[in-house]
Amino acid sequence: MTTHGKMPPIYITYLNRFDVEELDLTDAEILGAIEAQLAAQGRGETVIEPRTHLVPGDGIRGHYNVLRGSIGGDIDRVGVKVVSDYVDNYLHGLPSELAVLTLFDRRVGKPTAILDASAITDMRTGAVSAIGAKYLAPKGAKILGHIGARGTAYWNVRLIDHLFDLDEIRVHSRRPESRDAFAEKLRADLGKKVVVTDDWHSCIEGADIVIEASRLVEPEPLLKTEWIKKGALVMPYGTMSALELSLTDIMDKLIVDDWGQVHAGNFGAMRQHVNAGKLTQATLHAEMGQIVAGLKPGRETAEETILFWHRGLSLSDIALGHAMLEKAARIGVGQRLRFA
Repeated sequence: MTTHGKMPPIYITYLNRFDVEELDLTDAEILGAIEAQLAAQGRGETVIEPRTHLVPGDGIRGHYNVLRGSIGGDIDRVGVKVVSDYVDNYLHGLPSELAVLTLFDRRVGKPTAILDASAITDMRTGAVSAIGAKYLAPKGAKILGHIGARGTAYWNVRLIDHLFDLDEIRVHSRRPESRDAFAEKLRADLGKKVVVTDDWHSCIEGADIVIEASRLVEPEPLLKTEWIKKGALVMPYGTMSALELSLTDIMDKLIVDDWGQVHAGNFGAMRQHVNAGKLTQATLHAEMGQIVAGLKPGRETAEETILFWHRGLSLSDIALGHAMLEKAARIGVGQRLRFA
């Protein structure tokens, strides 16, 4: 009850997986939403709290990430995403990551939407990689080396190819059936040459853009610093580190998506570099949003070797969820549920 009488009804929009698929967001729509979000973050128009992790118990090979944030301006929404990450889900015919995004009115706190965010997680991660490449990769980059074949991998490759029109895409992952199926989908959807490699070395060495999205159970330095081409862009974001400690030593610029998240939790591709003092506020060049907003420079020379570590932003989830809701309203997709 309100102080002025009966509370007005509250309705929420629900978008399930099939609704999200029906929206069929274009590459340009996805990239536009994420680039605008990064610029807003760089201008200080957002609030983001470091993600938290929940490990449900001993013997369970999985955990949950909880991401929270707020975006002002035209979006004007608060969002919370909960995403599970279970490494053995392929044995059950399930994706490794399943997610739910809840959105709220930033002004009065009422819930406005619930979305299946599994696809959102994949799309926005790929879009952040692609926007990172737009500002940080060598001009005219043509060779992409991609480690990992999980859900985010597809959108990494698709959206980077959308911006760069790649000549060669190399992929590798631990399981042959996974990397072969991934490559076949890329060939079918992109019409591009895709090389499946049997090892990390041949996937990475000489590539203009390197993405490490591996699914390791424990940290293991499988990506060797010596393989990285001078002038390349390296984007690692595996949950468990696959990097050598020396990787940061060859980098001219170190960039993250959000400095506040760098110290959050025990997971992350560069956890050991943070613990060893190799990634600090003093060694950090910028947050990605500052570069997109034009407040700090991105790539300045062809010789710069650059590392961009993105851990995943709740703000990206919110921005892409908002874009989905706007399109859903325009084309009549989704369900309207009575909340109160």
